[in-house]
Amino acid sequence: MAEKEMKKQHQMRQRATYRIALLGIMTALAEVLMLLEIPLPLMPDFLKYDLSDIPALFAGFALGPVAGVIVEFLKNLIHLPFTKTQYIGEVANFICGSCFVFVSALIYSKIRSKKGVILSLCFGTLALTVAAGFVNYFFNLPLYEKVMGFPTSVVIDLCDVANVLATIDSKLDVILMTFVPFNIFKGITVSMATLLCYVPLSALLDGRKQTKEQA
Repeated sequence: MAEKEMKKQHQMRQRATYRIALLGIMTALAEVLMLLEIPLPLMPDFLKYDLSDIPALFAGFALGPVAGVIVEFLKNLIHLPFTKTQYIGEVANFICGSCFVFVSALIYSKIRSKKGVILSLCFGTLALTVAAGFVNYFFNLPLYEKVMGFPTSVVIDLCDVANVLATIDSKLDVILMTFVPFNIFKGITVSMATLLCYVPLSALLDGRKQTKEQA
């Protein structure tokens, strides 16, 4: 009995060490990817695209939804010294990224298969888009104006100039014609990259071998 108990405790320590190591690696990778942000065509310069949600998704798929949210939190915490938005952008990034990762990982935890990954990422992209719309309308734009002195009217003008496909002349237009397309594009491309990496890396990240049916 004592030997079995010691073996059990050893396995628990191994799992805990593995979880901490994987969280650390995914957080570091997420921060590196967050620093490699780029502008997109038809989007204003203040909107930058990055792939930093991919490591958080992997952590969520491997260790559960909360682990993915932890990576989102830690990457934004580490990113604070590099901020130019007085932490407003990082808070918004955390909220939106957490919605994306938590919903995706939660669904995958119920359907652990390649089909489950596809379904989870579809719903995750939807959650990201909806969350970003609400966060930018009720949180980001008002705070940019009050805290940073960056008027919403200027944001409207910048979005209108960047988007040659449609006229943007209101705060709601900014959300529907700039932030919604941006986050749909981000969600789809991040999801595609995650899906492409899922099959070869899932066994390693989950710490188990996948069956052919699961892959």
